[in-house]
Amino acid sequence: MFGVECADMKNAILHLIKRAAALSAVLLLAAAAQPARAEHTHGKKFVIAAFGDSLVAGYGLDDEQQSFAPVLQRELRGLGLNVTVINAGVPGETSAEGLARTEWMLEDKPDIVIVELGANDMLRGLPTEPLHNNLDAMVSKIKQSGAKVLLAGMLAGANLGEEYQTRFRKVYEDISLKHDVLLYPFFLEGVATIPELNQSDGKHPNEEGVKVIVRNISPWVAKLIAELH
Repeated sequence: MFGVECADMKNAILHLIKRAAALSAVLLLAAAAQPARAEHTHGKKFVIAAFGDSLVAGYGLDDEQQSFAPVLQRELRGLGLNVTVINAGVPGETSAEGLARTEWMLEDKPDIVIVELGANDMLRGLPTEPLHNNLDAMVSKIKQSGAKVLLAGMLAGANLGEEYQTRFRKVYEDISLKHDVLLYPFFLEGVATIPELNQSDGKHPNEEGVKVIVRNISPWVAKLIAELH
């Protein structure tokens, strides 16, 4: 999916890890909040929308229950959280197409929206300015609905050049700062470029890869749920 050389991907991830270090308190807060959250298991059910492309839709997996939304739901319920996670992913979708269906997605009245879009913009070599504008409008609509946003960042392929990679990464950082929303630096962290965690196309996570993604991102989602209590 990304056509990225391992060295380039590792360098990009190291850059993001430096930024993510400033957000390490997120994980500590989530862990500290777990005992209190168990008390809410039978209270309000929180609805989470996994809004994105093939990476959340479960493209290529044998069973829909292996895809991101069901796996995340099981993980969070295992922490004692009363949640329903909706699979709002559409394979091949660009940020423009995601923006066009944002209001439709919001009809489910989610409390939290995980925004995972931009990979297909990058694969098509689209300019980063439209991506910025689309995510900007998308996050605005979601916040206006009252839902919290977890913005899942993406990385651009090395074949697109260092300048494009920098501009692409900065889109997510800028949107996060502008709207004061939590940024998970790289949705495929711990999975990208690792053959045993990806399908034969080398682009989409397999069943084990999805589990790694969920394990990495779930504390960030749990942190937002704790803020809703």
